[in-house]
Amino acid sequence: MQRLGLIISQLFLLSWMPWVSGQSRHLMVGNGGQWGDWGRMELCPEGYYASGFSLKVEGTQGRGDDTALNGIRLYCVDPNNNVNGHYTTVESSVGRWGEWTPVKWCVSRQLVSFRLRVEPSQGQGDDTAANNIKFSCSGSGAQLEGDGLSWGSWGDWSNKCSRGAICGLQTRVEGPQGDGDDTALNDVQFLCCN
Repeated sequence: MQRLGLIISQLFLLSWMPWVSGQSRHLMVGNGGQWGDWGRMELCPEGYYASGFSLKVEGTQGRGDDTALNGIRLYCVDPNNNVNGHYTTVESSVGRWGEWTPVKWCVSRQLVSFRLRVEPSQGQGDDTAANNIKFSCSGSGAQLEGDGLSWGSWGDWSNKCSRGAICGLQTRVEGPQGDGDDTALNDVQFLCCN
């Protein structure tokens, strides 16, 4: 049922965004966490592409409840007019814990694919779900690794934006569980724009 809602929201998004429609593609990976709800797809302004990112990360809590990755923020630039470092930021749903890390930039390029580091379900243990992310850059193919945590393992790379670059994101975040086990950010998908 959640997957159907996600598909409907994507079709609605494409129907009212003509600069995206017909020239877009979703980038997804198969190892995302299973908990939480999908937030809204958030897009860079028209003609802007993601050239950098930062993460909201909660550090290790010792005996406390770890959540690790709580949010992903894209830094969008106009590739034809990137003067004086002008950018805008977008983010989808974000968990409540942690701090934002410094920005990592693709030098004069854009983000075009990604992979997630995810810890699988721990049964009765402390679940964290998504822990970190890596992006590849257009041009040289340089890889940027986020400042997340090291639990879990890296999944496969998503497909690459065939033309253009990443221009939006949608995150799956589990809300606070009270006395239960919090995981925060579980999964993400990105949108390519040409």
